[in-house]
Amino acid sequence: MDLNLLRVLDALLQENSVTRAAERLGTSPAAVSRTLARLRRAVGDPLLVRAGQGMVPTPRAVELREEVGALLRSCDSVLRPGPGFDAVHLQRTFTVQATDLLLVGLAGSLTERIHAEAPQVDVVFLPEAVEGGPGLRQGWVDVELGVLGHLDPEIRTRQLTRMTPVGVARSGHPLFEGRIDARRFAAADHIGISRLGKRIGPIDSALADLGLRRRTAVVVPSHTSAMMLARDTDLVALSLAGWLPDTVSAMGLRTFPIPLDLAPLDVGMAWHPRNSTDPGHRWFREHLAAALLTPAEAGAATADAASGDVRLSTTSRSRSSGAC
Repeated sequence: MDLNLLRVLDALLQENSVTRAAERLGTSPAAVSRTLARLRRAVGDPLLVRAGQGMVPTPRAVELREEVGALLRSCDSVLRPGPGFDAVHLQRTFTVQATDLLLVGLAGSLTERIHAEAPQVDVVFLPEAVEGGPGLRQGWVDVELGVLGHLDPEIRTRQLTRMTPVGVARSGHPLFEGRIDARRFAAADHIGISRLGKRIGPIDSALADLGLRRRTAVVVPSHTSAMMLARDTDLVALSLAGWLPDTVSAMGLRTFPIPLDLAPLDVGMAWHPRNSTDPGHRWFREHLAAALLTPAEAGAATADAASGDVRLSTTSRSRSSGAC
């Protein structure tokens, strides 16, 4: 038996009306009417019959009303945390795969959040070098965090926020002596960020559309090393708008909108469905999302205020770990 049929049956038996049942279920009266026909065939009873302008339940429907409601409540309880779950008694290690730029911005907040409720929970962060592999499926990664892609078909995902890539350079960089347009941006020497050593990425494609090219003078495997290199040279690196503003300032760096039509980055989390209803895993995912969203949302407001007329399209996506 399709459990969706039981949900429709429950609504019909509670409302004694196809129209009101459809409103309750958020669907159309026609769809509910078709399902009622299926239910009548399955049960061998008309269930609801006309009585003037309304409908009344048959004796069989009256018998089923409480039974169907109890059955659905029992089914729903399977998807809720089990009784007795208390984070303070949780002893567990969660493994998160994330880019170093996200890790630096959320690890401290996440640790404070989880230890306030579950002092015996530990977190292991893995680099994105394991992305695209079987980590989630095989269970040695609990959550993948970042710009999601190359996931196994059964993997569950949740989009968390949208981040805008920005340029970053030392405060005294010649770029800041005038308006940063596409031509001046392309003329600067750049730092590529790629674990695989790629030199070409979305920025190069956007510049090519304008008939421009840039020189990627150095390629490094992480955003952290790129920012440290940008601090000591006239090379330009990448960061995320509003992300780690205190760190950027303390390093003597400044960010600026990239004067190109680049897609923002959709950042989300992914996990295997075996963990979807596990109360501890769900508790951890909520804290991980909150740790990311607090600085990300504040950063988004800062980015909106500082971005000027730079427009960002949503026509394409790239992995944050690829060549930039």
